[in-house]
Amino acid sequence: MSMEIDAPDGGGDQSSLRSPRFTHWMAFLILSTVTMGSTIEANKDDAMISNPYTKQSSKNWAIACSAITFSVTFIVVAMHLNSVSSLFIVGTLLEGIIIVILNIFWVATVWSVTDDKGIAMTASGAVSNGNIYYFSWAGFVCAVTLLTSYLAGKFQVDVAGELRNRSKRLTTWSAHLASAMVVMGSSASIYDNKCTAFKFSDTLCSRSLYAICIGCISSFIALIIIGMKIANASAPYMLESGFAFLFLICYGVEVALVTSPRGPGAPLGNLYYFSWAAFLSSFFLVASIVEDYNNARNPAEESDEPKEDVTEDVQL
Repeated sequence: MSMEIDAPDGGGDQSSLRSPRFTHWMAFLILSTVTMGSTIEANKDDAMISNPYTKQSSKNWAIACSAITFSVTFIVVAMHLNSVSSLFIVGTLLEGIIIVILNIFWVATVWSVTDDKGIAMTASGAVSNGNIYYFSWAGFVCAVTLLTSYLAGKFQVDVAGELRNRSKRLTTWSAHLASAMVVMGSSASIYDNKCTAFKFSDTLCSRSLYAICIGCISSFIALIIIGMKIANASAPYMLESGFAFLFLICYGVEVALVTSPRGPGAPLGNLYYFSWAAFLSSFFLVASIVEDYNNARNPAEESDEPKEDVTEDVQL
């Protein structure tokens, strides 16, 4: 098996060329270190865990996942620092497998610590340990960035660019799907913890149920539209427009009800942040759709050619 490594012209820093993801690996190591250390410290001192719903199994899972991620990331970073060992880890299939496994472990870590029964949350769903909460989410972003960087380097696939070029608004719909799923899961967890006997007069339970419904419906529809865009590079314009405007209205109501002082998402946590993320993604969807509509009505404004010529080109 032969491996080719590009050498710099006229000298220079070879490690920067052999290690295009070294900065990402270092960042992931730091994030996993903080998450692991904070999780272990919180587990040792029960007084630091203010959520009575947190189970010992959840604590153990969070510690195990973060510890495994830290250990593997530390080894990978160390291998990057040696010119010989870096041959086995930089841009190889082994690196790709490690990145995929770490993504799986870190998804489990994020869910176990930021769920409403997680070690980083209070019983009301607020963030009780900022280091665990924010560094775990930052680690998730870093893990996804590592994966996209590896795919871009190994298979010459620009994942972000492909998403943008495949179909307009595909990236925004994907972000909306992710946000809606977190809204659905977080509100369902709050409802399960606090609404054993539902009453419509109970403000928190009724608003939690609304968040569950809108999160479930918008996740399902967003998944269908994403499937259409991937299969056909487009979705029916009127269908996409109708749902985008509907979600903008529904999530406008959702953030008003859910993130208000009496709502289940009032504490700063997953439900609060991702309710606003779903609303903002809906807003950007509508803004893009309106922009397309305006461009379609005034095609001559997009070029210096006469309007008649543009119309003929479109017909052809």
